[in-house]
Amino acid sequence: MSTNSPKPNHSESKLVLDGVPPKRAWWVRLLKFAAWATLTGATAAGVTGLALYYHFSDGLPDIPQVSRYWPPITSEVFTDDAVLAGEFYHHRRKVVPYEHIPKRFVQAFIASEDSSFFDHHGVDVLGTARAAFKTASKKLGLGGSTQGGSTLTQQTAKAVLIEAEGYASATAKNLTRKAREAILARRLEAALTKEEILYLYLNNVFLGHHSYGVQSAAENYYRKDVRDLTLGEMTLIAGLPQAPSRYSPFLRPEAAKKRRSYVLRRMRDEGMISEAERKQADEEPVRVYPVEDVFHEFAPYFTEQVRRNMVERYTNKALLNEGLKIFATMDSERQRAAQESVLEGLLAIDKRQGYRGPVQQLATEQERRAFLDKAIKVMGDEKLVENKFYVALVTSIEPDGSGAQVQVGPHKGLLPLLGMRWARKVNPEGYYPGAQLTSVKRAVAVGDVIVVRHVVQKELTDDNVQFDRKLNKEIPEGVTLFRLEQEPELQSALVSIDPHRQYLTAMVGGYDFDANEFNRAFQACRQPGSSFKPLVYSAAIEQLGWTGATIIVDSPIVEHDPESGVAWKPDNYSDEFLGDVLLRTALVNSMNIPAVKTFGAVGVKPMAEWSTRLGLTTPMNMDFSAALGSSCVYPYDLANVYATFNRYGRKKPTYFLRKVEDRFGRTLEDHTSYDDPWAPLQDRVAAGYARLFEPGEQVMSPETGFILTSMLRGVVQEGTGGPAQKLGKPAAGKTGTTNDSFDTWFAGYTRDLVTVTWVGYDKNEHPLSRYETGGRASLPIWLNYMKPALAARPQYEFWPPEWMRDNLRLLRIDKKTGKLASAGARDKDAVNIWFKKGTQPADVAPEKGAVGAQDFMMGAP
Repeated sequence: MSTNSPKPNHSESKLVLDGVPPKRAWWVRLLKFAAWATLTGATAAGVTGLALYYHFSDGLPDIPQVSRYWPPITSEVFTDDAVLAGEFYHHRRKVVPYEHIPKRFVQAFIASEDSSFFDHHGVDVLGTARAAFKTASKKLGLGGSTQGGSTLTQQTAKAVLIEAEGYASATAKNLTRKAREAILARRLEAALTKEEILYLYLNNVFLGHHSYGVQSAAENYYRKDVRDLTLGEMTLIAGLPQAPSRYSPFLRPEAAKKRRSYVLRRMRDEGMISEAERKQADEEPVRVYPVEDVFHEFAPYFTEQVRRNMVERYTNKALLNEGLKIFATMDSERQRAAQESVLEGLLAIDKRQGYRGPVQQLATEQERRAFLDKAIKVMGDEKLVENKFYVALVTSIEPDGSGAQVQVGPHKGLLPLLGMRWARKVNPEGYYPGAQLTSVKRAVAVGDVIVVRHVVQKELTDDNVQFDRKLNKEIPEGVTLFRLEQEPELQSALVSIDPHRQYLTAMVGGYDFDANEFNRAFQACRQPGSSFKPLVYSAAIEQLGWTGATIIVDSPIVEHDPESGVAWKPDNYSDEFLGDVLLRTALVNSMNIPAVKTFGAVGVKPMAEWSTRLGLTTPMNMDFSAALGSSCVYPYDLANVYATFNRYGRKKPTYFLRKVEDRFGRTLEDHTSYDDPWAPLQDRVAAGYARLFEPGEQVMSPETGFILTSMLRGVVQEGTGGPAQKLGKPAAGKTGTTNDSFDTWFAGYTRDLVTVTWVGYDKNEHPLSRYETGGRASLPIWLNYMKPALAARPQYEFWPPEWMRDNLRLLRIDKKTGKLASAGARDKDAVNIWFKKGTQPADVAPEKGAVGAQDFMMGAP
């Protein structure tokens, strides 16, 4: 054995010899167990956490790409001259670039909602845990309240979830929703920069009163662009996300102010603003403005028609979500003029129908006192506004019937006889001027609740009828004066078309859209009366070769219906018969018998086909009464027919949408006229070129179209359309009045504008006064609209274009015989009439030995 061998370890030898391992210390075993348990627990926790992560993240939406962030936004309707006419939306949102939002505004949201926004990674762990604990405690019945703990990133994640899953699921008060929100928030932080997250948040956050995003809120509360807000305005808006209703500056201005103060303090504490800035902003009054309802306030009937058309062709979803830019053909100034003309016309016509009585009658003094107390409380210290309508109580009547004392809230005033002479009882057979009141006692009594309009003394004039001067007392200076008014039962429609641009430039569908959305311009099928006669005569000229000098016998006729056995005997409005008359004379004077005979010569079926070809979409009655306008038409259709007359027989579509763009400015459709002064040059060039390939349909020869227009010009110069001469510009047109005056019309045009007006009752409860005609009721509305509509635009006389003149002849015609007038014929016995070349008469009417006639062309003006 080597001497260098180690000595044996007796302890180890004992272990080996015994075959049993030694016992380790208890703390060593405990440490090993703890290490094993920790490792096992960590593994289990990791596996569980991973499983929960995949469970909660299952189906989460993709992270939005900022460059492709296309949330639902507002679609807007503009007039042709760029006035906002309406908005359509599910969420009133307008997306603005992050750079467009003031830095102070961004800081206000960060200070009030998430002061550590630039430091955390998307989730406030402590805040979320605290919120989760309180939410769970409440659900387990241990007290506490449901609480949020969301960072701005989490709120952005919630908005993404709402868009993908719907509001109910994405806002549920449970841990699952919070977990999914937190996971998505972490993903947002990993994929986007902080500025990009803020861009998404500030364009998504709900800020009350239909406002989604800061731009919408700036417009809704302050009618400003977001860049123009003051610090006080910014901080008020920034305080809204926590509870938009609770802090609404409309509903709870004091609460809104306190919340604004909190935001300002947070900004000061974070070093974002100085104490002086905080104090100055905190002292700003809370002054917000109601959202402008441009749809109802500007042109509701027109804008609603645009909406219907867009929904029909693009779907309601696209209109409400896709941020379409819709440029209507409406001219804002003409639209305003149309609405004012219809309103003023209806008020005047309705008064001529008579007074339907008070709104209410308060029989006892107690009822009257209660009414006045309530009116005074509602009106407060509001001043009376000239020409504004008010509800008043009649408190006393002058003994001599010269006036009534009335009270509007706290304001006492006088309703003089001159302000209510129109208020006779309703009587369709009565002659309005001869039935005006001579005493207020015949119309009002003490306790009547009536509608009045505040006026100044100079407006109290009566130029129509003389009356007992003792009732026309001198009114002292300084007395508050009123006129008696009433809400019209009558309705009206106005359709105005630029025939060459093919624009529906103005349209009114009734007296009050809020009271009744029924659009009479497009939806009311009404009998056109004599305004249908030009269709009859145009058919005779085009299909039968008749001329303005064709003789028609104006004599009594009786038409028998072989199917019903009913006999129909039409009469002229004047109940007179003139014998032989020229076709032109019959049209100019709106004679019924010649129209019926012309209709019969054309034929019922050909006439029905002709009406459709000209543009009427409603079926014509298949009997001779259709000659006098018994078949109902839509005002819009009739306006299109007269636009065809204006274009000398060329039928073209009328557009009420000029252009539609998507949210990116891409053109979806464009009907811009090449000479539209409001349209951008590129639109005019592109659409003008496209119009070259849309020539329309020549439904009658241009010569027939011009000849008809020349005769309608005569209606204005010599016939039933005479009041239209007050326009001061060359106009052509036709009145229309149905039996018993249930409907009155005027369809008239100048070179550049075609307008149709209709007046009547919706349900024909009773006729208008027997003295109401198209010329008396509808034509004034047309005239009062056309004057401002054409104020700055000269209109030239109707004259055949150069290329048509070789095919026309203008001849002087004898009114009795339809032959060429003799050289010595008097002006009252002859008239100038246009003829197609070859259709003019050859014979000369004899007159005291005078012979011959001249075939001449008049020089163009």
